[in-house]
Amino acid sequence: MIIMPPMTRREITMRAIERRDPPRTPVNYCNRDFQDSDTIGVGYGPASGFVPREAGDTEWGFVWEVLDGTMGQPKTHPLADWDAFRGYRPPDPDAPGRFDAVPEQIAAWPDRFIKFGLGITGFNQATFLRGYEQFMMDLAVDPARAEAVLDLVFDFENGVIDRAVQFPVDAVCFGDDWGTQQGLMISLDQWRSLFRPRYAAQFERVRRAGKKVWFHSCGHVHAILGDLIDIGVDVVELLQPDVMGVERLACDFGGRVCFCCSVDHQRRAISGTREEIFAYARFLRDTLGAFNGGFIAYVEDYASLGMSERNYQWIREAFHALDD
Repeated sequence: MIIMPPMTRREITMRAIERRDPPRTPVNYCNRDFQDSDTIGVGYGPASGFVPREAGDTEWGFVWEVLDGTMGQPKTHPLADWDAFRGYRPPDPDAPGRFDAVPEQIAAWPDRFIKFGLGITGFNQATFLRGYEQFMMDLAVDPARAEAVLDLVFDFENGVIDRAVQFPVDAVCFGDDWGTQQGLMISLDQWRSLFRPRYAAQFERVRRAGKKVWFHSCGHVHAILGDLIDIGVDVVELLQPDVMGVERLACDFGGRVCFCCSVDHQRRAISGTREEIFAYARFLRDTLGAFNGGFIAYVEDYASLGMSERNYQWIREAFHALDD
């Protein structure tokens, strides 16, 4: 009789993504309790010669500010004045020191599914450079300016991707929030014209190297999910699945992509009872993971939104109890 060794956390996660009947639901932790996470994020750092001008300064030239325990936002925008564009120099993806810590980060978690994170990407990063309102104006009245800024961002990211896929990582992660509560921030036609081709080129870089594409986007992004899947997204990370309808997501995209979802951060994670949280966790798994897999649970401590430690622990317990 042949006794098969137990699957590693990496293998279980890969089976969920590829919808090959994982033995249990993998769990992705975002910002604490990584010892219990089936996935681990690694990433690049600043160039070794970068000297911040002040607290929160970045290589891109905007200054990051955190006031209330949230992730924060830029308080300055280096390209707010278009005259600054001519002399602007973006970071060098190949700068010395940028990837020095990656091998050690990976080696610390030999049995985990390793995600190389690009951080905040694409559209969101462009708004940091130009300012949200001004970049949206560019998209509306001067798309050539918008494309010039996007080229800065995507060229840097492409350079990082080309280095990232040389490491023994399993996925490259993108983070670009596109949704409001009701829909996209721009028209679908403009998204398809300006952003889909850029994403497609990035995803091809990742997939050509044999890595998975993991894409995070908050809000009501149903309109672009089909496009993202068509151009190569393997995992779509949705932290407000209720705004699109969990059953609708399963009906429209189940079996074509792996969902990574949390107990919804707008209601149940904040004010739900233990019974509500446990029931919703099972509902997510049973609905989105009903395709021989295709579901990864997401856990994040969101005290800044009012999540109590009690509710955080209930969410942890609920997802880990799914396969008991």
